Amino acid sequence: MKQRGFTLVEILVALAVVAITLSAGLQATGALTRAATRQSDQWLAQLCAENELTRLRLTRQLPGVGDSTVTCEQAGHTLQVRLSVLPTPNPNFRRIDAVVTAPVDGVAVQLLTLSTVLGRY
Repeated sequence: MKQRGFTLVEILVALAVVAITLSAGLQATGALTRAATRQSDQWLAQLCAENELTRLRLTRQLPGVGDSTVTCEQAGHTLQVRLSVLPTPNPNFRRIDAVVTAPVDGVAVQLLTLSTVLGRY
């Protein structure tokens, strides 16, 4: 008479395969969640940078050379926008770099850099 069923070794191997598969799935889910959060943060950073560059354009004056920092509040997040106004070879234009950072665990993490050239009106 033959006995039917699985041996203990076969069951342990099956459990190990399932555990490895679930672990890989959990890591993939975590990576997707981090990517979605990063994309959302970059979108908010883009809004902040574009708002500041638009504000400079609307003043209709050539900004002075130098750095300034502005706080931007978007969707409950507080971001910092550092504007660097640099001279160009043509004195009628200025290069403006907007660097957006967010505090993460007490450290400023750079999310986005957006650059443009602004001319004299």
